[in-house]
Amino acid sequence: MLAGLTWLLVFQCLGEVLVRLLRLPVPGPVAGMVLLFVALRLRAAVPAPLEDAADGLLRHLSLLFVPAGVGVMLHFSRLAEEGLALTVALVASTALAIATAAVVMRALIRRRGPSVPGSRGDRAGGP
Repeated sequence: MLAGLTWLLVFQCLGEVLVRLLRLPVPGPVAGMVLLFVALRLRAAVPAPLEDAADGLLRHLSLLFVPAGVGVMLHFSRLAEEGLALTVALVASTALAIATAAVVMRALIRRRGPSVPGSRGDRAGGP
């Protein structure tokens, strides 16, 4: 498990270095996760130590939400004061994300053409 955690930390550090050098507007761990994804795709397999570490972290994923819950309770009065604004922002951003996904999906389906099963131009009965 230690080797797998080392993999994760190395890629997180690489992401931090990349973000700081290139002044990217992305958190370092996110850039590290993208680098890890690219490395694993190039390798075409997940090393056993990394898989063990990921499984161990996923088994205890619920514990990672405890600090966030404590933060929410700590600032509950502020959340109560700004609850309406937060609710409007959450609903609006969710609606915008769904609409954006629909527009992108439509564009991709149109771009791909009638060969996509279930699309309007699909003929289910042969050529």
